[in-house]
Amino acid sequence: MAQVEKPSSDSSFIQQVQRLHELTVYGRWLLVIFLWLTLAPFCLWELRTEIGFLLEYFTWASVRYGLFFHPFAALGLGLCVGMTLSVLMWQSRNILFGMPTAEKQRLEKQVYRIRQQGPSHPLWKWVCK
Repeated sequence: MAQVEKPSSDSSFIQQVQRLHELTVYGRWLLVIFLWLTLAPFCLWELRTEIGFLLEYFTWASVRYGLFFHPFAALGLGLCVGMTLSVLMWQSRNILFGMPTAEKQRLEKQVYRIRQQGPSHPLWKWVCK
């Protein structure tokens, strides 16, 4: 396959990289929403008696007790909270400081691959329109 070279001032290429970045942002937030809608209810259901006790009388010891004796619920809620915080921090860093060059290069390479494969690539219609 021939390599597709990026023109230095190709505005369509820059727009395609931007669209791919937006798709990445949407994909990460969809994953977070999916986790909160599927995993979190099961974890909270497993902790329902401990949550009832916490509503009566809150102590940090009761929180530790509830999470210690329900490790799968603790891991599930930790995953939900951790993914949410990581996406928030990643997006905040990109907004405040701009995208790192390594990430820009990764997106550019991915746009090259999408352009090379053409309409048969799953992201073609969203990135290259």
